[in-house]
Amino acid sequence: MQATDYQALLSCFTKNYHQKAIDQSGSSSAPPPPPPRVTFAVLEKQDAGTSSAIIAWFGDDKRFDVLSKFETKLIVGRDEEDAQKLESGIQISVSKGVISPMDQPPTYKQIDVFGKTPDQVCNVILKDLGSTASRGSVVVLCGLSGTGKGTTVAELKERLPNAITWSNGNVFRALTLLAVTWCKLFNVEGFDKDAALTASNLALFVKMLTFGQFNGQWDIKISGLGIDALVSEIKDTLLKSPEVAKNIPTVAEVVQGEVILFASAATQEMCSRGMNVILEGREATVNYVRTPYRYTLTLPDTQIIGKRRAAQRIAASTLASLKKAPSSPQSQNGETSRGPSASDTGNSPPSEDDVHGTLSETLNSMIEEMREQSSAAEFVAELEAHTASADEGTGEGDDGGDDDDDDDL
Repeated sequence: MQATDYQALLSCFTKNYHQKAIDQSGSSSAPPPPPPRVTFAVLEKQDAGTSSAIIAWFGDDKRFDVLSKFETKLIVGRDEEDAQKLESGIQISVSKGVISPMDQPPTYKQIDVFGKTPDQVCNVILKDLGSTASRGSVVVLCGLSGTGKGTTVAELKERLPNAITWSNGNVFRALTLLAVTWCKLFNVEGFDKDAALTASNLALFVKMLTFGQFNGQWDIKISGLGIDALVSEIKDTLLKSPEVAKNIPTVAEVVQGEVILFASAATQEMCSRGMNVILEGREATVNYVRTPYRYTLTLPDTQIIGKRRAAQRIAASTLASLKKAPSSPQSQNGETSRGPSASDTGNSPPSEDDVHGTLSETLNSMIEEMREQSSAAEFVAELEAHTASADEGTGEGDDGGDDDDDDDL
């Protein structure tokens, strides 16, 4: 089954699964079909189709519902906290005169991604770009966590000619490395942000960064304070050292403006050379990047974001559990045991029953983890109330009669 089929199933089951259908005569219709089977092959893909299949398979399971609500709360909370920090950093840069205040933010085209595959989302953007894609462009993507920005970026990169992605992350890391190095060279104990991150120092650090083509590829060169290296050469070593990692938030707060200007210049340089540059970020920063091609990925209900994240977590954990489990070839009675993928071992893959059983076990484990977190208390209470109500409903009022009501559908 293709990802598009699962998207259709998602719409069907999340809205209609276990609901009663009454025809015009008032009689009950046949019950809806069971949820789709999540095979090991579907699980191994770990893509949008996998998430949609898992969401549809759990249907109206209250455990999945409360986990999804908790995930939504965490995602929205983190996004709001990050947005506040980012806005604070922007204001610092405005007050320093590094960037100008933006009285009228640029317009973004809203793309509702619910029920759409990554291909379909990309089609909207590609249609907008038209022939511009053959000459070079800058495409900006925004949206809440969980709306599929990363997947869309990856798909766009595959489908656009001369495509390249841009991330501000390595710029922040490079500036942090220079600040940390400055403290060491000037014998500053620890990391003193007041001494290292002065306006003159930051201006100096930015001048030590050069964007351009090196060794046939677009890169950032760091030249100064004894460092002479390309970001691509040290991105997994020096730029991810503990000293850099722990001080990035401190540096990022005061260099938003500098990074915005650097990124804007770099993307325009690549665009002028015929590249299609794709940026993913928050509006507060990418607003300063010059381009008419701006998109915000949206969902009609934020709870869908939580369902996607919950499904992604369950999918990853279930796949890991199945691959860790002992594996053996297919038995004589046709049953298969859990284990690594068939492509890895030559054995038959785990059966659908194994997959479904492990999905449920994984969900139970995540619910138990929620019970230990105070921030999840309201959702745990909701699950317990639902369980108690269900137990009460099944334990009382059954007189053993033969009436035909279909309350169990």
